[in-house]
Amino acid sequence: MSRFAILLGGAVTRTPELDAEIAGARVIAADSGIGHAETLGLTPELWLGDFDSVPRLLREAYPGIPREVYPSDKDKTDGELAVETALARGATSLVLVGAFGGPRQDHILLHLTQAIQLGEAGILTVLTSGNQVGRPITCGPVHSFDYPTGTLFSVLPFTALSGLTVEGAKWPLDAVEVPFGSSLTVSNVVDGELKISLKQGRALLLVTIEAANRED
Repeated sequence: MSRFAILLGGAVTRTPELDAEIAGARVIAADSGIGHAETLGLTPELWLGDFDSVPRLLREAYPGIPREVYPSDKDKTDGELAVETALARGATSLVLVGAFGGPRQDHILLHLTQAIQLGEAGILTVLTSGNQVGRPITCGPVHSFDYPTGTLFSVLPFTALSGLTVEGAKWPLDAVEVPFGSSLTVSNVVDGELKISLKQGRALLLVTIEAANRED
């Protein structure tokens, strides 16, 4: 498996969980996402984007990293271009670092929907800020997750959901129907081995990892 970490412009808190996700990954920075490289101790193999949101001092801080510069007037975000580049370089697994937070809520929504699309295409994709982790829930298989008891999670529906089953939770669900726009699957709590399966629809698991839930 070839794993790539894509550094995006959202918020990042360095955590043991984040370090584990990116361990051994090849790295591509998208525009201002280069700012996370020092925080995470990473050296990207490529830095791409239109560089419109990169301060001058930051642009000058990494002279040795190859760059691909795109015009500001383009029909794809820097993050999407970085993902496409990683796939062209053989990525079979992606970690979108800095996918949450930051000033651009439209970009956050794109990252969520893009992760679902990638998951449906068979590309294992994780979104993370360190304290929040998102994972697409593809239809068919049972998805198992090893999170400590008490961890807060939500299943975010991007369509109506059919046959959603959630085990190992304070409020389990058994093959339920979830209308589009329903908050039924928001703010649940892990209580055992979390297992989620879905027969039809598009959804994403969003987990909040609090410091109290981390092992020393």
